[in-house]
Amino acid sequence: MSKIKLLLDVVGDMRSLADSIQAVCDAMGTDESAESTKLTTETKPTKETKLTLEEVRGVLAQKSQIGFTSEVRAIIQKYGVNRLSEVDPKHYAKILKSAEELGNE
Repeated sequence: MSKIKLLLDVVGDMRSLADSIQAVCDAMGTDESAESTKLTTETKPTKETKLTLEEVRGVLAQKSQIGFTSEVRAIIQKYGVNRLSEVDPKHYAKILKSAEELGNE
């Protein structure tokens, strides 16, 4: 492949990335973010699926972004720690259940 072709491919990829970032920003500015949060938190973990720190962090971050920062902090501190990464993974399902209740009260 020629260098020009490689550069054109990089430019195309960068444009695609920029479009994706713009779509995320647009979604955050509309009600779509609240709807996606609701969909994400409505999925209940089953015993077969093992929750990861990243999954729990994602749900809590979404809740925090829509205005439940202090409640999210309280959920984490309920387990005797100050950071989510310090929580024992066996509590992840309970944390998600608590997060689901935020905004439904």
